[in-house]
Order: sequence, then C-alpha cells, then structure tokens
Amino acid sequence: MQKFGIYTLANDVVYDQLVALLNSIEVNVSPDIPVCIIPYNNRLDLVKQEINCRNNVTLFDNIESIQRWDAFAEEVWAAHPLAKNSKLSRNTLYKSPLLRKLAALDGDFEKFVFYDADSLAMKPLENLFSRLDEYDFIFDDWEHGKSSDVAALNIPLIEQSGLYTEEDVRPKLHCSSFFASKQGLLPPTEIERLKKLLIEKNQIEWVTRWWDDAFLFNYLTLRTECRLFNFTLSPNGEERTGNCANADPFVNIDNVLYNQQGLKPIYRLHYMNYSTNDFVRLCKGEDLNIRYRDEFLYYRFLKEPEKKPLQLKKPGLASKANYYIKKVMNKVRLAVS
Repeated sequence: MQKFGIYTLANDVVYDQLVALLNSIEVNVSPDIPVCIIPYNNRLDLVKQEINCRNNVTLFDNIESIQRWDAFAEEVWAAHPLAKNSKLSRNTLYKSPLLRKLAALDGDFEKFVFYDADSLAMKPLENLFSRLDEYDFIFDDWEHGKSSDVAALNIPLIEQSGLYTEEDVRPKLHCSSFFASKQGLLPPTEIERLKKLLIEKNQIEWVTRWWDDAFLFNYLTLRTECRLFNFTLSPNGEERTGNCANADPFVNIDNVLYNQQGLKPIYRLHYMNYSTNDFVRLCKGEDLNIRYRDEFLYYRFLKEPEKKPLQLKKPGLASKANYYIKKVMNKVRLAVS
C-alpha cells in the first residue's frame, strides 16, 4: 500500500497521449510519484513497453475490481430509457469501459489523483492530497455552470423526487476527467445499494446521457452524499482557473501553462473534443488545428527529441482521404454491430 499516487486509463490507441502525460507528470508533479495505468481494454503492447522503461509506472492488476465496475455499468445502462432503442443498443459506440476509471477507488494508493490520458499535468498535487483530509472527492471543472438542459443530471426530475433541490444538486455537478479521492470509497456493498436505486427505483432516469461515465459518476457522488470540493467554486479566486485546451486561454512560461487572467497556475490541460487520431497524425508531422499543440509535442517527445517532427506540414489529399475513409468505415462498423 502506498500513501500517494496517480491513476490514468489508457491502452495502445492513446499511446502518444499517455507518453505526453507521463512526461508532464515527471516534470511538473514529481519524478518519483507512482503512476498506475488502468487498462481500457487488452490492447496494451505499447503500454507495457512504456511501463518497462519507467521505474515508477505500473499496470493496474485488480481484475476483480475492473470486472465489478464493468458489470455494474452494463447492468445499470441496460435499464436506461435509451436502452430500449434497439439500434442504439447494438451500437458499440455506447459500450465503452470508461467507468473502469473508478477502479482507482479499489487500488493501492491511500490518496490519489486521476487524470484522463488526454491531459498534461501542469503543477504539483500537495494541495489536493492535503484537502482529502476534509473531503472525499476533489474536482476542478465548470460542469456546475452548465444549463439544466445539458447538465449531467436531470435536475427537474430530481426535484420532483423531493430528495434534493436544484441548490443541493448544482454545486455538486462535476466531470470525470480529473479528480482526487481516496482508497475504499464506494465499496461493493454501496455499489449494490446504488444499483438497486438506479434500476428498481428507476433513478437511472436522473442520468441524462446514456453510457456517459461522467454523468453516472455524478449520480454516485450525489446519492452517497460524499463530501465534494470543486476548485472552481473556491472562495479563493486564485484557485479558480480554466483547464480546457479548446476553450480556455493560457500563457506558456517555460512549457508550463498558466491561466491567462492573473497568471494563476493550473492543475492540468485537458485536450477534450480532440480525437485520438488527431494526435497520432500530429506526432507524424501533420499540421492540424489543435490548440496548444506545441506544448503537447514538447512533452510527447521530451525523452525522444530525435523523433519529434522538425516541421509540421499541411495534410495532403491522400492523408485527408485516408482519414475520411477511416471515419466512414468506423461508422459502418458501428451501424452493423
């Protein structure tokens, strides 16, 4: 058992992003902090090669925990109203194992921080670890500010239950791309209780999007009445920052990003809404419209500078056609699955 650590969820498909994340953790968090990779699936050849090159990185091996979270997701999502749509229910797009990230709660770190693999770490974590003495989960996102029609939970429906008001629910809304927590929360007995509420009491209808791990995560933290803290709701303005590469403005100082307003340090940069294939192509030297791409390339090739593209080139017709064909074939595969 280890006191502090970091988790991420990855496989070979996100290899370039995983390497960039690991390098950013080593530089900006600590070269010694242990990192554990939860397998997204069994495509792990490149991941295992990378682990063998790093002294402090391991592969999560609690298969029982992974299977338990997978089974929970399957059973719960099967009860969702959208599961009745036969076309969608056959669509593998809605069968992702993203909820596996919560297996971190069953891992060896007493306190931990989880990063999505499409992130770069930007500063140390002592503040998060110390706050876990007071809170169960710590977040750093702006989900609570979204309008009710796109919120993670169906607030009007929840209010009809008489259990919570919007004032109760809204400040507890959060994402799942970055969070701090501690070992032992949401044990199997608690998950069984929540599953009964979701299925037998039909509270799965509170979760507004099907097969979305973040939305289901919101239900779990709400119904267990965990103690939550979100830095974006902190009374200390220095702790309220942006984090999204495609939305927020940052300033680069020695390859570390700071919130543009006030030059406040940020915990991580999240490349949400960019596809994995975009980063594969970028690493091959294609000039793609990815914000903070120079920062990504810096960390991706930090230990392999000889492999870093010397110059980015606009994608040619062959590359564009190949990318388009892959997208079409993927849609066809999903439609017939």
